[in-house]
Amino acid sequence: MSKEKIYDTIIIGAGPAGLSAALYAGRARLSTLLIEKEKDGGQIVITSEVENYPGGVDHESGATLIGRMVKQVEQFGAEKIFDTVTELKFEGKTKTVVGSKGVYKGKTVIVATGAHPRPIGCPGEKEFVGKGVSYCATCDAPFFEELEVFVVGGGDSAVEEAMHIAKYARQVTIIHRRDTLKAAKSIQEKAFKHPKLKFMWDTVVTELKGEGILNAMTVKNLKTGETKEIEAHEDDGTFGVFGFVGLVPHSELVEGKLNLEYGYIKTDEDMKTNIDGVFAAGDIRVKSLRQVVTAAADGAIAATQAEHYINK
Repeated sequence: MSKEKIYDTIIIGAGPAGLSAALYAGRARLSTLLIEKEKDGGQIVITSEVENYPGGVDHESGATLIGRMVKQVEQFGAEKIFDTVTELKFEGKTKTVVGSKGVYKGKTVIVATGAHPRPIGCPGEKEFVGKGVSYCATCDAPFFEELEVFVVGGGDSAVEEAMHIAKYARQVTIIHRRDTLKAAKSIQEKAFKHPKLKFMWDTVVTELKGEGILNAMTVKNLKTGETKEIEAHEDDGTFGVFGFVGLVPHSELVEGKLNLEYGYIKTDEDMKTNIDGVFAAGDIRVKSLRQVVTAAADGAIAATQAEHYINK
């Protein structure tokens, strides 16, 4: 990779949106650089089962879907590097992306940095990450074989992952701050029929405790104000708490540069931001639905619009 090279497009983030953008850009014969901080796939790579991606294979996981996307991108010649982007300079016709390993220049930039799980937000949470607290069912559910697990949240992800955890755990209790789930009706129907799932309504976790490993927590009923201590069974010694309470956008790099709404990048339907030649795609963008299928669509549109911008 030449240090003097100016790419047609630089894509930041190799989740479904970034990979889709790289596929479309490469296929359009644009010189394309895809920069990823840690690992390909974003949020979906830790999902155990993907049932709602059109044309997906039976028993599709996030990892297998991303694996196929990565191979497609490689076929169309996009360059890919692993680097941590530390600064973005959008002034002028040539945009500059500063990473810890190098400086990269492009005619256009597609920001597809995604989002990360929102913390539960209680004392003790940080101390017990990896010691009872997790945000990834695919990664950590097997560690709770025949133990009790609590899942915090009530949306699609929370309920779907609770059912996945139930493949391993003795019992899974969904703790939700409201008295009804936010998950899709079809998911709720499965959950209410599941023999291992229980529900704790109108409740939040106020503290997580333990000595070296999580073995107790305090919960509070928001309607009655009553608090309750939950302790691990003496034969278990611990239990699991999995948080699925939403996402936090990775938008620190563009604060003060791009127009944001609650931390998410505002774009038009063509993925254009308030700066010419800069586009955004995927979970980082203001949108009504954050799914693999919408991220892939965003990436395709962003790359196509980048091509139009360059041709003009």
